[in-house]
Amino acid sequence: MDMFVVRGGRPLRGAVAMSGSKNASLPIMAAVLAVEGPVTLRNVPHLADVTTLASLLTRLGVDIRRTENDELRLEVVDASACVAPYDLVRRMRASICVLGPLLGRRRRACVSLPGGCNIGHRPIDLHLRGLAALGAEISVERGYVLAKADRLRGAVVDLSGPTGSTVTGTCNVLTAACFAEGRSVLTGAACEPEVVDLGEFLIAAGAAINGLGTSTIEVDGGPTLHGTRHAVIPDRIEAATFLIAAAITRGDLRIDNVRADHLSAVIETLRQIGVRIEREGFGLRVSMGDALRPAEVCALPYPGFPTDVQAQLSALLSLAPGTSVVTDHVFPDRFLHLPELCRLGADIRREGASGIIHGVPQFSGASVMASDLRASAALLLAAPGDSVIRRIYHLDRGYERLEDKLRPLGADICRVTDAAENVPLTLVPPLEPCDTAGPPPPKFLQPRSITAELPDHPI
Repeated sequence: MDMFVVRGGRPLRGAVAMSGSKNASLPIMAAVLAVEGPVTLRNVPHLADVTTLASLLTRLGVDIRRTENDELRLEVVDASACVAPYDLVRRMRASICVLGPLLGRRRRACVSLPGGCNIGHRPIDLHLRGLAALGAEISVERGYVLAKADRLRGAVVDLSGPTGSTVTGTCNVLTAACFAEGRSVLTGAACEPEVVDLGEFLIAAGAAINGLGTSTIEVDGGPTLHGTRHAVIPDRIEAATFLIAAAITRGDLRIDNVRADHLSAVIETLRQIGVRIEREGFGLRVSMGDALRPAEVCALPYPGFPTDVQAQLSALLSLAPGTSVVTDHVFPDRFLHLPELCRLGADIRREGASGIIHGVPQFSGASVMASDLRASAALLLAAPGDSVIRRIYHLDRGYERLEDKLRPLGADICRVTDAAENVPLTLVPPLEPCDTAGPPPPKFLQPRSITAELPDHPI
């Protein structure tokens, strides 16, 4: 297992290009299961999650290959398999996105309940309720979702939940609805750019969809979807992470291949905190103002502040004088990074779905452990001096060659094998000499003669 050794505190300067969106690539790749003919995708990032989903799609009969110009070509060559096994689905929650495409085109699916990051309870009842509304027979047995339908029928499907719309649920129902007879109306649908990107891919493949980017999506079902080409949108969460990286190191970055319109809430929040962000052509220029200011921020479904940037923002606000409050209404339990930030010197306490942050002048080096994907990024941004970040396999799931992008900008970061000899000695605090004399031990702990207590009779 790998870990990062970081010698932080250096301002990041230069230009960096963002990769394609992980959260858009995965449902689009899964939707290929519903397409007849070859599909070519551009801007799909090299990530562990992409590799995991590619393995699952291969098991489900999809031929996948990378071309010399880094395009991803996919085509269904065997439409008989319908089982998405636990050993693959457990690694990544987005694997559940194969459920809708399998049901839509193959009319049956057996998909393991998903795994993923430890950020709280994330049920899939809205997925199942939506597919059932389209006419599917749904059951859950032995940890698997069993779905079948001789035919799907258009219906009004409500996808709103107690913490907002379901993104992956919208993706599942949207793809399945492309095969339903008549019109389907998805109310309470997710508005995220990644859902819009999936919808635009399906439209390019022949689907009839209206209302993308709003909470009401209309789908007129048809018999087939055909092969097509599609370019995945830039990753807005990676872009937000680099915006915060520039601010937390007091650097000066130009971020290219970015959609500023997908980052409105992030840009507005960072400007309120004291970060300078300006548009430059098709990119963004970010630098620090005179001082950080505290803020109260609430993570909400799009177009609100993204829950996937909550951890990174918490790291930045830890350096803002005064008291800040970060609340997450999307995943109220997504705060496992707070104790690790405190190991780096942050002053944060959790109260329910909020982190109460008291600003500190600076962080200090320490060994920390990542609990999930975005927590990994937050710890990397906060790490000063000599620091060690373990369990970085979380980071590899969602950031493409992150250390290779950071080094040219001035970061001192090294990926090494997780071993004691790779931990900087500066992380071990000096100890005062121990007083080895001390008082005598209690009587019942003092040594005594064993032979004197042996029974006085022959063996």
